[in-house]
Amino acid sequence: MKTPPNPHLVLVSAILLPGSGQVWNGVPLRGLTFLFFACLLGGFTILTAPPEASFIGRNAGGFFVWAMAVFDAYKQARIRHAVWQHRAA
Repeated sequence: MKTPPNPHLVLVSAILLPGSGQVWNGVPLRGLTFLFFACLLGGFTILTAPPEASFIGRNAGGFFVWAMAVFDAYKQARIRHAVWQHRAA
């Protein structure tokens, strides 16, 4: 079995660029889906947020999906790494 990527590197990658953690985990379509919905919900909240809302408030939908993508990528990387360690032992 091929060595999976380090979960901490996947975490850093997912924080820096939404969807890249899923690409490292070998599921690029899932990463593209997260990126699509982050842009979609970010754009939706920009259109519906009041003008006096902060930058975070205007983009809350996109940031929420981004946070879920980071969590998902790290969780999958940890599981893959644990399974690989167990099989190697």
